Amino acid sequence: MAIVQQKGNRLALALTLHSASKPSKSLLPSADGVRNAFLADQSVSCDPHLEPFRVTRMPTGPTSDNIKAIAAGGRKSLLEERRVSLLVLCGLALVIGVMTGLGAVVFRALIGFVHNVSYNGRLSFVYDANISEGPSRFGDFVLLSPMVGGLIVVFLVRRFAPEAKGHGVPEVMDAIFYKRGNIRGTVAVIKALASAISIGSGAAVGREGPIIQIGSALGSAFSQFIRLSTRQKITLLSAGAGAGIAATFNTPLGGVLFALEILLPEVSNRTFLPVVVATGAATTIGRILIGPDPAFAVPDVQFPMVASFNPQEAVAFVLLGVLCGAAAWSFIRLLVFMEDGFPKLSGNEYVQNIVGMAVIGLMMVGLSHAFGHSYVDGVGYSVIQDILDHKMTATGLLALLFALKLLATTVSLGCGASGGIFSPSLYLGATLGAAFATGTSSILPHSGLTPSSAAIVGMAAMVGAGTGGVMTAIVMVFEMTRDYAIIVPVIVAVALAAGVRRALVNETIYTVKLRHRGHRIPKERHINLYLVKQAQDIMERRFIVARAGTTLKQALPAEDTDDARAIVVERDGRIVGLIPPRSGLWMESQTNPDLFVETFAERRMVICRDQDLLSLVFARLKRHGAGAAIVFQGGSRPRVNDIVGIVTKRTIADAVIDSYED
Repeated sequence: MAIVQQKGNRLALALTLHSASKPSKSLLPSADGVRNAFLADQSVSCDPHLEPFRVTRMPTGPTSDNIKAIAAGGRKSLLEERRVSLLVLCGLALVIGVMTGLGAVVFRALIGFVHNVSYNGRLSFVYDANISEGPSRFGDFVLLSPMVGGLIVVFLVRRFAPEAKGHGVPEVMDAIFYKRGNIRGTVAVIKALASAISIGSGAAVGREGPIIQIGSALGSAFSQFIRLSTRQKITLLSAGAGAGIAATFNTPLGGVLFALEILLPEVSNRTFLPVVVATGAATTIGRILIGPDPAFAVPDVQFPMVASFNPQEAVAFVLLGVLCGAAAWSFIRLLVFMEDGFPKLSGNEYVQNIVGMAVIGLMMVGLSHAFGHSYVDGVGYSVIQDILDHKMTATGLLALLFALKLLATTVSLGCGASGGIFSPSLYLGATLGAAFATGTSSILPHSGLTPSSAAIVGMAAMVGAGTGGVMTAIVMVFEMTRDYAIIVPVIVAVALAAGVRRALVNETIYTVKLRHRGHRIPKERHINLYLVKQAQDIMERRFIVARAGTTLKQALPAEDTDDARAIVVERDGRIVGLIPPRSGLWMESQTNPDLFVETFAERRMVICRDQDLLSLVFARLKRHGAGAAIVFQGGSRPRVNDIVGIVTKRTIADAVIDSYED
């Protein structure tokens, strides 16, 4: 007894091989073997010609261990491949969206509680990050706040969830591409606690990254609990991430685009619709419990709708975009330097964290003495709101805050804080944009830029360039400002900033961390231009036509040792079967030259016209389970003389690879 296994298929066909005194060297079963197997079990489908076969000797009878192993493997496969309909998946996404929306509300309350305890000395969950509070009631002792909070965070992360360290999104991307979408449910709890303590105690990090990871962990854990397939697990994971950012910023479209642009490997109805449902549900929960207002209160009109072209305005947007691109590059490089540098310091993680958080505490104390506010701690929304309200217009102060926030954020993440980079990116973009507007007002007096309008453009450009989410940044800023006149300046600045950053460093602030681990994330994940190709563009034009009843020796030329050509089997001008190329028949022709070619022909043929799109060819190949498609010309029923080529899996793979760019 032998088992013939087709590479790439799960189907195993038990065949009785009638061989001579020595085993056949053929890679294909003999005709008698195929026929005997078919007579023994007519429910087994034999397609030995699809791919090269390998033959391995097995025991003559099944053992109890073999049966147990096969049964266990079958149960595991079923559990891993459980799939639900799109309607059910959208229902599950609704549950994830509600859970994430509630999680965002609880997370913000935890941040408020920690901030009020460590900065204001009172027990309260009420905290508006957009309002400037002045110096801490603890005075210079506020220096200890980030240090104590940092030690607690290091303990939580080391003890319970190492994945909760850092800014969250890279870990989500790593789970999608390298862990089959699996994130432990514990991560959601520890990330919420660790990030709330980090942000509330003064670390210069944001709350969007954590809520993205929290939503992703909820989606993944829920999917694992009900044992969804990997594809649908990743869909719900991404839906939770989009729901998190939508609930935090009150930007449902931005949440959808974030999931599609940054996380999902595939964009289709089966991935898009669940994400939309989850973000809509999370946004609704956030609006009910937090309020309907956007993240920032922005004046109604930032840019006049002018009918004529203003050269100074165009120059200003171009320069601001280039400047933000260079700033995003510096943010990425400095963050890499800090994340690589702190672990090299002497001492354990607790000592490294104390050193970093001491730097943050000294910044808070120094700024409080100089300007009456700590400015760089936490999410920094109060600084952004002051810029938008025209309360902060000094070029020197804005430039100083940009530099200090850049240093504070990278130090915080480098020494082990748990928090995101989205809010710091907004902070950096706002301060840089406002400083640019005030600094160039005398050089470009007719540019129309004000500190608040330039801050909005700078926020979008910094986020788009740093994260790589260009459309996400554009749409989110529009949702936060609700002023359509800002779209054109934002598009120009974001596009230029992303281009400059990519010219300077190919990785985003999310992927550079994973690249250092040896985990490359594909940058161009939605490359489908090969689908506009036709069958005639990729088909193999060299093939053999053999009449039924022809022997292998007659059909295969002696020099065709690599089986590079397909064989079309015909009878009286009609197509009766196909043997795909590289099927191992040449070796069979040397040992059994008198076998007929139709013995190995595939009857489940796929036929397509030369002008059919590849999407149609793919659909037919999948529907019939075939390994190749015959391409013909003309509109009538095809005959052998109408065949012009063969589309194989190899040619399809070549077309996909040719269209890929990295």
